[in-house]
Order: sequence, then C-alpha cells, then structure tokens
Amino acid sequence: MLTPFPDGRAPIAAGCRHSIGRRIDGTVLTAGNGAAGECSVAGWSDVVAVAVGNVHAFSNTGKSHTLGLRADGTVLATGWNTHGQCNVGDWANVRAIAAGWRISLGVTADGHVVATGRAAEGQIAVDEWEQVRSVACGDWHSLGLQAAGRVLAAGNNRAGQLNVHAWQDVVQVAAGYQHSLGLTADGRVIAAGAKASGVREVTAWDSIAQVAAGSHHSVGLARTGTVAAAGSNAYGQCNTQEWRDIVAVAAGAQHTLGLRADGTVLATGANDHGQCDVHGWADLA
Repeated sequence: MLTPFPDGRAPIAAGCRHSIGRRIDGTVLTAGNGAAGECSVAGWSDVVAVAVGNVHAFSNTGKSHTLGLRADGTVLATGWNTHGQCNVGDWANVRAIAAGWRISLGVTADGHVVATGRAAEGQIAVDEWEQVRSVACGDWHSLGLQAAGRVLAAGNNRAGQLNVHAWQDVVQVAAGYQHSLGLTADGRVIAAGAKASGVREVTAWDSIAQVAAGSHHSVGLARTGTVAAAGSNAYGQCNTQEWRDIVAVAAGAQHTLGLRADGTVLATGANDHGQCDVHGWADLA
C-alpha cells in the first residue's frame, strides 16, 4: 500500500507554464518557460520540498515563482516578485511550504504560519493561525490544516471555496483557482468551490492517499498507485487512467504530473511551454 510523502515534503510541483522536481540529492530539476526566472534553480541544494505559484492560465497571469524548502528550515525563492512573494529570506524553522498566485506561505516548527505577497483578497491574513501542520494556496485563497484535522481558510470566497470549516478528520488539503480539496484519514475526498473543477465527482473517490488541485481540475492518487482525475479536461490534464506505480501527484494550471516509484515522472495536459517535457527526469524522491 502506498505511503504518502510527509506534510510539506512535496517532491514535484506544477504551475502555469513550468514544472519542478526535487532529486534524491536535494537538487532541483525544471521544465517549461522560465521567462520570469521561475526556473532559475541551478544553485539550489539540500532541498526537501518544492512549491510553485500560479494555478490559473489567464493571458495576464503567465508569470510565476518557485519555492524550495531546505533541510535546515530555510526557504529559497526565485521568479516573479512584483508583490513580494519571493521575500522569504528571513524565514526560519519552516517545515512546510505552499505557493499560490502572488503569495507564499510557510508553516513554522511551532505550528504558526508565515506569509508574504499579495494581500488584497485577505489570502495572507494567517497571523492568528495556530497548531497548523500544512498549508495550501489557491489563486485568491489559502488553506491551513491543523493538527486536530480541522481546516482553516482565508481569502476570496466567490465560489464557496472557503466553506471548509465543518470538515473533520482531514489529513491533507489542496487549493485550486476557485476550489478546495480535503483528504480524510479514511481515504475519502471532500471538496468546496467551483463545480466545474470536479468537486462533485471527487466525493465518490475512495482509498485515496493524496489530492492535488489545478486551475479547473482535481487529481487523486489512490493507495494502489493509480490516479483519478475530474474537472476540466480541455488539454488532456485528466488523462491519467493508465498511470501505474505513482507515489506523488501535482496539478498545474492545465497539466498534471505523476512521480513514479522508480523516480521518473509522467505528465499529461497542456505543453505549450514545455511544462510536460519531464520524460528525461530521474532520481526524484
């Protein structure tokens, strides 16, 4: 049976026009368009987790940023920084990270959350959050998973993506453009937000080990190593039915990544920027 990666230790990440992967030796691989510097990770080392900002693909939002959590609890950042989303140089004792559209979040060892970036929609109003074990970022909203299995939310609630306060026994959260996903301890998926993102379909899934949220699609990694997907499939981002031996998944704006047990990566969906050109990747973990 599949054993999920620990909270905050994501080995792959997918954005609007690029993909990121963490290798066993702590270095980082990239694929896709790095015009804003989001792929400038050549000097990174001792990285234990990666995160990528920007989960939707509107014509005015192609720029993005990339985060890397190092083993010593510090955080690296590169890419688009117009709103200060890369200003993480003074963060310390961080154990989990997340990146959204123009925002970055980090969970510290004492369960508090640090944030930087755009604040206009209230998505970084997380100063009072406590006992948090992991976080997730959408476009205009943020989620925090508490140690007790409850979920906190902040930001825009236009599609009801913040309606998560009644959720219980949650072990992982994911946030997309206007939807939120929660994975319960018994392998069920709960969801809130935009219906077109597959939030109704995912409630029928079971025996799930990890969830991921893209711009308008949702992905679930089953404990058997297979992958389910729902929502928009306009670019083939939900064509994961044939995947096997997957140990981690990531959902970008219009593409999906799957890390195989042998350290290689599968990709499906939009590839207009080369974000799915990951077939030569190896030794990821």
